[in-house]
Amino acid sequence: MKTEWITASDSDELEVKHKGQLLYLSFPALEATGIVKHAFSTRIGGVSQGKFSTLNFTFTRGDNPDHVMENYRRMAEAIDVDRNRMVLSWQTHTTNVRRITEEDAGKGIFKDRDYQDIDGLITDVPGITLVTFYADCVPLYLVDPVHKAIGLSHSGWRGTVNRMGKVTADAMKEAYGSRPEDLIAAIGPSICRSCYEIGSETADEFKQNFPKEQWNEILSPGSKPDKYQLDLWKANEIIFREAGIKDENIHVTNLCTRCNPDLLFSHRKAGNERGNLAAFLCLK
Repeated sequence: MKTEWITASDSDELEVKHKGQLLYLSFPALEATGIVKHAFSTRIGGVSQGKFSTLNFTFTRGDNPDHVMENYRRMAEAIDVDRNRMVLSWQTHTTNVRRITEEDAGKGIFKDRDYQDIDGLITDVPGITLVTFYADCVPLYLVDPVHKAIGLSHSGWRGTVNRMGKVTADAMKEAYGSRPEDLIAAIGPSICRSCYEIGSETADEFKQNFPKEQWNEILSPGSKPDKYQLDLWKANEIIFREAGIKDENIHVTNLCTRCNPDLLFSHRKAGNERGNLAAFLCLK
């Protein structure tokens, strides 16, 4: 199985793992806490077919539900979690964060979700696996090894400009007493600056919400005068720092979804003709 793409990309922050033919990614920094099981999926090792091939985790794009369920079974087995206790987000590019309790176990996979417009999940319940979805947007993992709590959030440009990372950290502080200086944060595979061109209206939103001295860190000229390249990785890193998370506790992968279309789903590359990647985070 070829792993050069990940080894060359970011060997310090991201590790490639596999269970049988299923290939997934993990963060050594999160593993080092000793209190979580986690993964970020690839396209490899599932049973979905066609444009969903092969490891698709969304039920909402027309894939065979039996195939999706089998993909979840394989991932649950790979990272040793209970598929029956997974809890799925309902993402609509908000900054809404839901506190997950034991009563939520199985929602989105075996039970109907009694919530919508939820892009972030937090919990302190061992054995519940938080699940969020991606195809270019940014996965944000948060682990509090002191208070034994976790957060997992989806942050596209809308979530980023509205500081989803800080919103999630603040929600953990309110719910569990988590202190930002104790949090371990990871910014997962997503679209890179070179691949992510935006219009002037979106760029203006970032200029309005980030200090001028940070504009060059997150924005650079695009292919036309009214276009810009947006660095979501750097923007989310800045947001985590502003939230009070220590520099040494912020771990950023440089693995781009659009640059690796055979291995990762990308909306910018494939449009709606695709499946979804997923992030998984579970407190032991």
